[in-house]
Amino acid sequence: MAAKKHRKGQTAQSGSRASKPATTAKAEAPNRTSAADGAKTGKAKPADLPAVEPFVVKDPEAMARNMAHMVEELGKAASAWVKPRETGEKTDSLSGPATDIVNTFSKLSEYWLSDPKRSIEAQTHLLSSYFDIWSGSMRKMAGEDTPDPAQGHLKDRRFTDDDWQDHPFFSFLRQAYWVTSDWADKLVTDADGLDPHTRHKAAFYVKQLTSALSPTNFVLTNPEVYKETIQESGENLVRGMRMLAEDIKAGKGDLRLRQTDYEKFAVGKNLALTPGKVIAQSDICQVIQYAPATQKVLKRPLLICPPWINKFYILDLNPEKSFIKWAVDQGHTVFVVSWVNPDERHAKKGWEAYAREGIGFALDTIEKVTGEKQVNAIGYCVGGTLLAATLALFAQEGDTRIASATFFTTQVDFVHAGDLMVFADAENIDSIEENMKAHGYLDGSKMATAFNMLRASELIWPYVVNNYLKGKEPMPFDLLYWNSDATRMPAANHSYYLRNCYLENNLSNDRMVLDGKTISLKDVKIPVYNLATREDHIAPARSVFIGSGCFGGKVTYVMSGSGHIAGVVNPPDRKKYQYWTGGKPVGEFDDWVEKAKEHPGSWWPHWQSWVEKQDGEQVDAREPGGGKLNSIEDAPGSFVRVRV
Repeated sequence: MAAKKHRKGQTAQSGSRASKPATTAKAEAPNRTSAADGAKTGKAKPADLPAVEPFVVKDPEAMARNMAHMVEELGKAASAWVKPRETGEKTDSLSGPATDIVNTFSKLSEYWLSDPKRSIEAQTHLLSSYFDIWSGSMRKMAGEDTPDPAQGHLKDRRFTDDDWQDHPFFSFLRQAYWVTSDWADKLVTDADGLDPHTRHKAAFYVKQLTSALSPTNFVLTNPEVYKETIQESGENLVRGMRMLAEDIKAGKGDLRLRQTDYEKFAVGKNLALTPGKVIAQSDICQVIQYAPATQKVLKRPLLICPPWINKFYILDLNPEKSFIKWAVDQGHTVFVVSWVNPDERHAKKGWEAYAREGIGFALDTIEKVTGEKQVNAIGYCVGGTLLAATLALFAQEGDTRIASATFFTTQVDFVHAGDLMVFADAENIDSIEENMKAHGYLDGSKMATAFNMLRASELIWPYVVNNYLKGKEPMPFDLLYWNSDATRMPAANHSYYLRNCYLENNLSNDRMVLDGKTISLKDVKIPVYNLATREDHIAPARSVFIGSGCFGGKVTYVMSGSGHIAGVVNPPDRKKYQYWTGGKPVGEFDDWVEKAKEHPGSWWPHWQSWVEKQDGEQVDAREPGGGKLNSIEDAPGSFVRVRV
């Protein structure tokens, strides 16, 4: 325990104190009772008081000087925020999320305040819990064992410092925080009369609020940060405010929270390294063909359609994690669509354009290069949703070039679409569309913030504490570099996606209109491999399971361990996580999971076996371009390098 460690340190450093007579030691600590005294009197031994020394300012002059420097740096941060607003480069709208939060909490408050008895009971419950914490803290200081009302949250990584357990003040704060958070959650779950969507939004916003108000996020209520501030005489806060100013300036007036050391990574240098060539380019994408690694390859080429909300190199982070490299090594001729990072010119590029000038263009390119009229296709996340819609369109038109489809964490039914539904009701979509009118696209930072909010306690506040309170640079992490490499969304594309999928759920209900045709997934009769991940907060496994029933052909549903990224990017060599296989994805999701068979390690080899069963014929390896198309540039190409 930290407090005990501090006491040991004091004894070791103060030899004179250790050699003092017992009478002197007693005089210095008149309020402490020895074990022998306790035995004689029959009274419980009071708990040892924590060491005070780590919390006492050592150099008041240096602390005052650094506090002045901190205020100076904070002023620079404020200036970086104000300047683009003064010049008109950035405007803040009063509508949107802030208004939605107020409206949602108003509906929640209406339920509790409409009945005085109900309101008083809720307040009494909270106050009673605080009293129990206080009395428990007093008994603990007296040496008694007392229950911890926040026992269920002891594994939370924000509260790992020993003082959260040992120090009476911080232990009280921790317990009070969790009791209050649980009470706030209960206000939502116990509020009768709320429609499901309002309840969902209220629960989400309460989670955001409690994450923001955690005592770990403030200097004086976080023992680890407080001790570091004392030890450094506030220099950590000076560095932190300097970083805050830099991050607001980098965000052009908005906070661009750094989650990793950006200087340590560069696309094409230590990310996206699989050898290949850009062999074709349209207005909205580049098509990359990767160099073969085997003498023989599967006859059917493999086309990967990644999401345009993020960049494709999540599947090619580095050679050890790269699904693309692994697929090449298994004998696939791999082609990847690399989407453009759109600007004003792409404002009217909707789903039809992405289907025709993206997927269709890539299929045309593959046929030119290889002569093959059929391919295996993979779609990831929203790239998979686009692929599914395109398959339905192609089926109606008699286009059979895609012979099998694999979906990574892809939703086609959005009834159980998770916390992203909070941002996709009619009011929020209206606000987003209004925001996109100014430039013709949605700024990438908006989507990045939304995704980070889904896991605020892991992706926002730990970095606020580390960067701006501790003044430390975040550690290099390729996945978080990719996560911060934001992309914009064309207005027409994003509006179509939000309205047709999240708001109206048209794709799974055979109501989606694409290129003037009403499409149906029941027309998609090719074999489908549908991968979900158990802890996915973007495309929940239940949602993916339900979507399996929308297709007209045989669907192999597989659930991987972990989440939206780690559950997909899970190389076999790492022997991490697990995956489940079972019967047909019909009936109830929970019943399928209960009967499913668990397999250790990566699902990648299982998928490879599935693909080979579709068509295992092999041909000689194919070089990029195949002698039919000249190389435009080396992989990963220029589209993916554009940063915003």
